[in-house]
Amino acid sequence: MAEHDDDQERTEQPSEKRLKEAREKGDVPRSRDLSGALVVLAALAALLAGAPSAYVHARRIYTLGLAYDRAALFSDALPARVLAGALREALALFAPIALAALAACFAAPALLGGLLFSGQALTPKFERLDPLAGLRRIFAMRALEELAKSLLKLVLIGAGLALLLKHWEGELLATGTGAVVPGIVRGLGLLGRAALMLAGMLALIGGLDALYQKYDYGKRLRMTRQELKDEAKETEGNPEIKSRVRRVQYEMSRRRMMQALPKADVVVTNPTHFAVALVYDEGRAGAPRVIAKGVDELARQIRQVAAAHRIPEVQAPPLARALYATTALDREIPVTLYVAVAQVLAYVYQLKQAAQRGDVPPVAPNPEIDPDLMGPYRPGP
Repeated sequence: MAEHDDDQERTEQPSEKRLKEAREKGDVPRSRDLSGALVVLAALAALLAGAPSAYVHARRIYTLGLAYDRAALFSDALPARVLAGALREALALFAPIALAALAACFAAPALLGGLLFSGQALTPKFERLDPLAGLRRIFAMRALEELAKSLLKLVLIGAGLALLLKHWEGELLATGTGAVVPGIVRGLGLLGRAALMLAGMLALIGGLDALYQKYDYGKRLRMTRQELKDEAKETEGNPEIKSRVRRVQYEMSRRRMMQALPKADVVVTNPTHFAVALVYDEGRAGAPRVIAKGVDELARQIRQVAAAHRIPEVQAPPLARALYATTALDREIPVTLYVAVAQVLAYVYQLKQAAQRGDVPPVAPNPEIDPDLMGPYRPGP
């Protein structure tokens, strides 16, 4: 009952990973009926296509066995010569049929599940030697399904051939009257048509079985939702672990940012929601860089550290928003903000000069910023 319930829960289609693992184990959809039908069709087609040539080779075989001259009869080499000649003719007769059947053997798996070689499928499984497990497999539902299919095929083919024999009863009886050669030709014709009908029935059964095998294969590999979740965890990683890794990475980045903050030349603020710390190295040819930035609580901590290290704070809300939106940590500011940042750095330089001289502090700048540079942090109307 539990197994039945478990099967009922397998409503999800198999994932690519599950299909790949099944192929690695050699588990792919296969249809013995389709393979048998293609082999019969291919062999019959090769026989019918090469009927004139087959007739010639068969006639030579009979000739080798029945036609001898006096010298040949008293020769010790006669048996070997006859046998070698008969083997050559038989090989020429059956080689096309065998090659066609061999090609069909590879064509059937390629059409259904693809050609596949799996070393795991060749690994011996000693649990198959368990007699109890063998009995369970014999009486399993799949074994019963195969038995039912075999009985159905037997009934269909037997009924078809019986109807065919009844329909051709007159022709079959006529083969035994009249000349020998026309009778043989008539009999072979009837045999060929019967073989074609048998091959057609096998092809129909094989096609239906192939569709069923594909459906059964997909059903057998179906997964429960829990299995999909577990596989996703294995493939993509446990979400809790990923969240913890991101949190650790964030803390490490934040710690490095706070350690670099004392090197800043200025902190541009919103003044309460945004804080961006800039550093400008005159010895480098590049532009000012953002070495720390944050919003809300992190912005408050940046301002506290900046105040503790006496780093000037400039309140320029549009510029603070634009710097936060456009520039990543430890990256140079964009060209579009050069003028605005230059005004702020000039103000900081003037502020330091005024403090050293005891002069009146300069007026803080209010740079004009293109609202589009603020991105999602653009203030509402």
